[in-house]
Amino acid sequence: MGSLQELIKEQGELVRKLKSAKADPAQIQEEVSKLLELKAQLGEENVGSQKLFLKTPKGTRDYNPEQMALRLSVMEKITSIFKKHGAETIDTPIFELKEVLTGKYGEDSKLIYDLKDQGGEILALRYDLTVPFARYLAMNKITNIKRYHIAKVYRRDNPAMTKGRYREFYQCDFDIAGQYDPMLPDSECLRIIYEALKSLELGPFTIKVNHRCLLDGIFAACGVPAEKFRTICSAVDKLDKSPWEEVRKEMVEEKGLDGAIADKIGSYVSRSGKRDLVDELRKDTELMKQPAAVQSVDLMELLLKYCEIFKIIDNLVFDLSLARGLDYYTGVIFEAILIGDNIGVGSVAGGGRYDNLVGMFDPKNKTVPCVGMSLGIERIFSVLETSIANKGMKTRTTEVQVFVAAAQKNLHEERMRIIAELWENDIKAEQSYKKSPKLLAQLQHCEEYGIPIAIIIGEGEIKKGEVTLRVVKTREEAKVARGNLIEELKKKLEIIGESKQH
Repeated sequence: MGSLQELIKEQGELVRKLKSAKADPAQIQEEVSKLLELKAQLGEENVGSQKLFLKTPKGTRDYNPEQMALRLSVMEKITSIFKKHGAETIDTPIFELKEVLTGKYGEDSKLIYDLKDQGGEILALRYDLTVPFARYLAMNKITNIKRYHIAKVYRRDNPAMTKGRYREFYQCDFDIAGQYDPMLPDSECLRIIYEALKSLELGPFTIKVNHRCLLDGIFAACGVPAEKFRTICSAVDKLDKSPWEEVRKEMVEEKGLDGAIADKIGSYVSRSGKRDLVDELRKDTELMKQPAAVQSVDLMELLLKYCEIFKIIDNLVFDLSLARGLDYYTGVIFEAILIGDNIGVGSVAGGGRYDNLVGMFDPKNKTVPCVGMSLGIERIFSVLETSIANKGMKTRTTEVQVFVAAAQKNLHEERMRIIAELWENDIKAEQSYKKSPKLLAQLQHCEEYGIPIAIIIGEGEIKKGEVTLRVVKTREEAKVARGNLIEELKKKLEIIGESKQH
């Protein structure tokens, strides 16, 4: 036992030295992990006599009541937008057969969490909601559906918790599956992103759009071998986080691309615009020799036209650097980023067309065209939490409208009769669980939790058959006959804007 405690002391000293010397964060994390393992061993040896070191797994977090209140209100807004556009919801298992997920994500496949199953099945935690959705369509022979799904997904990514990047996180997905005319469902997905970001009041944002086939046409025109299209696309996808010099280095040194070809790609992926970029690309004779490029430029022009009709063109940019690293995209791709004060957050929404994914699961290879979008809800929470903290605001954690209080001792049974009547009339109410709480403490509870109205009773009120209604914020009070309580209370709640709370 003593030797283990000494090891813990030595390891703790090493961690302190590394932190004070500002050593490599990866090295510090490794030594911290060793320290935690030693402490865990000590806890196993001496449960009860040693204080255990408690933490959540790397890349995860707990959410307190204020954070959960914010999350639920955000999800409610997003859900209402999805429903406004006619979507129905489904749910899928949190884990899938490993073979369902394998081969769908390109280089990101290494981030899939594997599971051990005593029954012999090889399983993995879902990486996103899109591949399980495609599996669901194939299994159930569904060829047309407009669905939304809000659920947790898991990635063995390098977490950056302050930027809202976790290993366990929620995705909010909206997808349209079915054979439809070009860019009609695609433009609606962009409109939904626009509505969601506007409703959440995150500040200014831009939605980048591009087309996977246009990227393939650019790669072909630049001389990239066809078998390297996907891997070069994954490199281009890093341009939102890394400068061109680093991306070029990856293409040439890691992926074996000729430097001159990489430079040609660089001349394309630095361009962005709207209709002007469409016109510019049409004048590129080398690019227009590629049928994929011709077709995708026509489609992008149509998309921009539809986005103008949907009144979102001002927030849109046609950006050739947008690649979206996942292998399953086949057509239009898009990504929303915050600008201004929140520029460092990264993308807060993304998606695109994936026409071949369902066919990968169907033995008859039946194609079900799909397009969808996903909101980066954790990053959105991160921005909103920071904004609320900066403004010194407090988030209400309950929806209680009325607190039933007593001004004297032993009136708990009368409080119970009143609160039962409130509940029967669908009024959100609570009381103290003490028989004789102090009135000041009850009113302070109302202020602390933002409860707008207090019903106060005393022996005098009971004899007269009335109660006192108190508006907590203004401290305005009024006597109300006991028989008229529900009617008067509902009027008061409507006046102060609490009748349709949340």
